[in-house]
Amino acid sequence: MKRKQQGFTLLEIMLVVTIISLLLGAAIYKLGGNVEYARHTTVAADLQALTTQLKLYESMNGFMPTTEQGLRALVVQPDTDPRPSRWYQLFKETPKDPWHSDYIYLNPGRKNPSGFDLYSAGPDRKPDTPDDDWGN
Repeated sequence: MKRKQQGFTLLEIMLVVTIISLLLGAAIYKLGGNVEYARHTTVAADLQALTTQLKLYESMNGFMPTTEQGLRALVVQPDTDPRPSRWYQLFKETPKDPWHSDYIYLNPGRKNPSGFDLYSAGPDRKPDTPDDDWGN
């Protein structure tokens, strides 16, 4: 008397692996858009925080940091003119955008000549290109 062996055939295993691969591929594709949305949201939040701290700097000293002093003026006291009379460290380190680049700060700004420009260079890490993220 022979026993009937039970188990999975190679075809059944390959079919299950293929179905799982298709489901994982679809899930990764759907999540891809969420990553870009999360990066944009991070930029918007960072720019809002930086703008708030720049306005605090201005309220304490009567002026904004120059382009040369940059956002570094929120981390270490500037040693170039105009020097702040009441300086406080507002950040422990200069924030980076989601692509690990510095945010771009210009005072006076090109886009806002009466104020300042603050934006991320975006995924290509090059300023003044179409993928720049202004947080709006």
